[in-house]
Amino acid sequence: MKIIILFLLTCNLYAMNMKQNLFTLYQNKKYDKVCSIGFSNFQRYKKDEEFVSLYAFGCLNADYIDRLAIPIATLKFSKEARANAAYFSVILMQKKLLYHALIDNYDLSKYILPSTDYVLSKVFDLYSKLGKHESRAFYLFQDPTDKKLTYKLYITKDYKVYKMVIEEYYDTMILKRHVYW
Repeated sequence: MKIIILFLLTCNLYAMNMKQNLFTLYQNKKYDKVCSIGFSNFQRYKKDEEFVSLYAFGCLNADYIDRLAIPIATLKFSKEARANAAYFSVILMQKKLLYHALIDNYDLSKYILPSTDYVLSKVFDLYSKLGKHESRAFYLFQDPTDKKLTYKLYITKDYKVYKMVIEEYYDTMILKRHVYW
């Protein structure tokens, strides 16, 4: 009996240590690592919604948007988890629709979707407002709340797949480059 209790206590401490490790990495902006570790340990912690949310936010901030699909499906047992799942769902759908629009010249103006503070969401909203238009090599958008912040949206072709690129600029300085496919 003591062995079982010791084993359960060890497993519980390991789980807390894993989540704390993920949280520390997240605070240190090591989003790639958070996403990778979360992905590798997902099966073990899929019922722990704090772990799954932390893993999903790591993937979001690392621009691994497609990895949000599984957390979206599992985050359903608490109010906060459902809110996170809805947030991730909006961003995943916007990514897929914007990619479709850029590659296939699909008109997004008929969609009215919720928006988020995530860069892809902002660019989706700005692009949707263009309405039906001729395809361009790139698009420049000014942030509606900060006139010094602009976004450059374009497509590149790498090997066999098209990639959607969003570059964030503050004045003329590039802040971050996001690549999605």
